[in-house]
Amino acid sequence: MIRFYFFLLFLFLQFMAYSQSINGKITSIKNEPLSGAVVHLLNTNSGTATDEQGNYELTTVMSGSYDMEVSAIGFVTVERKVEVTTGGATFDFQLAEVATQLDAVIVTAEKTEEDLQKIPVSISAISSAKIRQYRMWNSQDITAVVPNLYSSNPGDNRNVTSIRGITSTSYDPSVATYVDGVNQFSLDTYIAPLVDIERIEVLRGPQGTLYGRNAMGGVINIITKQPTNQTSGFGEINFGSYGQQRYSAGVRTPLIKDKLFLGIAGMYNQTNGFYINEFDNSHFDKKHGVVGNYYLRYLAGSRWSFTLNVKHNENRNQGTFPLAYDALANPFKVNQNSVATMVDNLFNASFSANYSGNNFNFSSQSTYQSNWRYYKQPLDGDFSPIDGVTIINNYGNKWNNVKVLTQEFKFTSPASVTNLKWTGGLYLYHQNNPVKQATHFGADAALVAPGAIPNSSSIGTGTGQTTGYAFFGQATYSLTEKLDVIGGMRYDFEHKTQSALGQFQIFPGAPFTTLPDTSAKANFNAISPKVGLAYHLNESSNLYFNYARGFKTGGFTQFSPDPSQPPLYSYQPEYSNNLEVGLKQTWFENRIRFNAAAFYIRTTNVQVPTLVLPQAVTITRNAGELESKGFEAELSATPLPHLQIDYNFGYTNAKYTTLMLSQNGNEVNYKGNHQLFTPDVTSMLAVQYNWNIVPSEKIQFIARLEWRYLGTQYFDLANTIRQSPYIVLNTRIGVTAKSWELFFWGRNLNDARYISYAYDFGAAHLGNPKNYGFTVRKNF
Repeated sequence: MIRFYFFLLFLFLQFMAYSQSINGKITSIKNEPLSGAVVHLLNTNSGTATDEQGNYELTTVMSGSYDMEVSAIGFVTVERKVEVTTGGATFDFQLAEVATQLDAVIVTAEKTEEDLQKIPVSISAISSAKIRQYRMWNSQDITAVVPNLYSSNPGDNRNVTSIRGITSTSYDPSVATYVDGVNQFSLDTYIAPLVDIERIEVLRGPQGTLYGRNAMGGVINIITKQPTNQTSGFGEINFGSYGQQRYSAGVRTPLIKDKLFLGIAGMYNQTNGFYINEFDNSHFDKKHGVVGNYYLRYLAGSRWSFTLNVKHNENRNQGTFPLAYDALANPFKVNQNSVATMVDNLFNASFSANYSGNNFNFSSQSTYQSNWRYYKQPLDGDFSPIDGVTIINNYGNKWNNVKVLTQEFKFTSPASVTNLKWTGGLYLYHQNNPVKQATHFGADAALVAPGAIPNSSSIGTGTGQTTGYAFFGQATYSLTEKLDVIGGMRYDFEHKTQSALGQFQIFPGAPFTTLPDTSAKANFNAISPKVGLAYHLNESSNLYFNYARGFKTGGFTQFSPDPSQPPLYSYQPEYSNNLEVGLKQTWFENRIRFNAAAFYIRTTNVQVPTLVLPQAVTITRNAGELESKGFEAELSATPLPHLQIDYNFGYTNAKYTTLMLSQNGNEVNYKGNHQLFTPDVTSMLAVQYNWNIVPSEKIQFIARLEWRYLGTQYFDLANTIRQSPYIVLNTRIGVTAKSWELFFWGRNLNDARYISYAYDFGAAHLGNPKNYGFTVRKNF
């Protein structure tokens, strides 16, 4: 019996160890109470909003050291380390007005919530307010806003992104994109539009330890706003030149206070396009799309939370590839005789469970993704008015419909731990990619595909499946108050299978000749280590050094010109070794923030595209080694009240030390050539000033100017398609009043003409011309 009472006493003491409460008051600098301010203990489920008097209370909190974040609309976000002892604690905060100081930036870049300035990695974070200030509508708009980052597409919204000279020249990306923790698995399976976004985090450099495959260049984390106890939302209307229209709205609200929360956001957009098709004098790239994002979140006490999230994105693009061979000489004009409407349907669902415990935190995320992409009509494959090459892939939803399943289990150290912080887990995935595509060579095909047989056709079908898993772990140990040591390791294993069946028709009406069925399979694996040091000079200054290894998976070319020889067209993984040293610094009570880094990257087994004629297909080969080195700097400042200045600079020197390509039947070494999609310089300056017109009514006049400079870059490995440096000017001018916003915006005001994307055979897509419009927004 005595043992039983001791057991009850032990349980009681254990409960008392974490059942403390935290309370306090949130006010402005003028001691005015702030209602609706959000208080959150990082890496826990503990969070609340202040009442009308600015008071808050958090219950059932374990004793220990925590990082507390406090934010309120119109005020600077702050983060502070707090100590909770037996008996509870009281913490009061005073918040300064926006644009008088810089916000504390909390990110989840290393899969736990941390202050950006304390993480020994190169990270750029773009907040919800910044996204609106930059008028970012999709992920391509972050070009040059993040140093050494360039993003573009050939007009079909499949962005190819380069960070520090590491970019995708094969089917698999080199920069991983995550949306709410879900890896967008290939060039097709991601959701690019930015709607109701909390923040965007961009990690520069390889992130293989925590993110694994295809994160050699870095990671783009897009985090949408989640529902809380406070009802909030917005409605926004945009009208612009070239028929641009964008309507978006969202609401987040508790269904059951402290228990069940709902979030809904949606967007409809359309445009007449920037191009005219001279073949029939019509708008070429007319498009419209619908995006939806739906959250249901349940808090099962202070320990467990469950979240169901569903996203969808339906796009229709009439004139998928606005490409021309004389793009700069005849800007925004194409001449194509077979205009196809692209149908692009994306669906993304995830279920997450999160546990916050005394000894560890645990999370599980299960996801399903699908991307069905096809052309309703035959597509002009030669981008010209001749009867050359036509592509057909409309064979029903059984084909060209990529489906992906993923599962991640993750354990992290509890929020109260101080000396040793760790993360570890298991990642599983399966991808199914059935492809069917026909190519028809018309009467004039030989003009664009030498050796092609006029009026012949071929059909290729293939089914690719990828299954893999990964174990990962990373830890940071504080040797002293100033020195941390970092170590991590990840093991990736991937099994790929590919079957291919080809059919060939020598002339219309003739029977198709079936080529032998070919199947191939391969296993790929990689170990991705990371080691580093972080030195804290003081509370505002941090130095770090990192070594990391990057890995991009191998595979099989989707359409081999000769299905009887699959080994010739398989390619192996790409690897990189990376060194980085950096500094993170704040001055003058967080009014100036300066981050800088220098890097060196050496990549082996580089995967490069090779155009094969007369079949007019592009295959992937391991053909070289790449060396990339450079540096970058980011400066944010509020030197005067209501004056905001942001300046970013990046320099990248990315060249091939070996590059063997086939030219006219001969192997040519393009040693010394520059990497694709990599401006040697990116530079961005943004200046914004807020005038308080009627302070009592919170009416402000806001003026903003952005200057972006992109240096020399190339779009083919032979470096024959070159874009000279250019400047783009953007502006945003308007009025805000409490919950209303009215802005005029202008993009590319200097009407710069520049190549944004080009294929190695010469067809190019231009960056958007001068365009302008206005935004009306209501927040509640």
